Amino acid sequence: MELEKYRDGWLFEGVNDYIGFYTREFYCFDNFSAFMVELDGKVYSTVEHAYQAAKFVDSVPEIADKIFQARSPGEAKSIADNNKENIVANWHEIKVDVMERILRAKLNQHPFVKKKLLETKDYLICEDSPVDSFWGIGPDRKGENVMGKLWMKLRTELQQNDN
Repeated sequence: MELEKYRDGWLFEGVNDYIGFYTREFYCFDNFSAFMVELDGKVYSTVEHAYQAAKFVDSVPEIADKIFQARSPGEAKSIADNNKENIVANWHEIKVDVMERILRAKLNQHPFVKKKLLETKDYLICEDSPVDSFWGIGPDRKGENVMGKLWMKLRTELQQNDN
């Protein structure tokens, strides 16, 4: 995974010049946003549906199917949270790669998301979630921001391909 170049030198405390996407104009980057994603022959309602289902596809496909059918991204997450003991054993080693694959699919399938990502130019992108310190910046703004780093990685690839 090539996220290291986005890791060093970023302390979010006191940083105000970034593009957040937990809500507002760039909400399309959020996993709960209403953009369907086709992956492995299935069309998931949101990135959240696809991500949560991926936790169970190889361990308990019935749970993955229940997540696929969930009526909202919140319900998809809740089903996954209630079945944590059944998550595929190596999930923590593969989850970032799984998310990158899903985000890449979303980006390739939705011209609007691609347009919005290019509009971010070279700004820092943060999932400014007030609760998630792994995928976002968390309540103290010192989180890992893995989701923002993935979006910036994809943006860099797009910018390089446009040149």
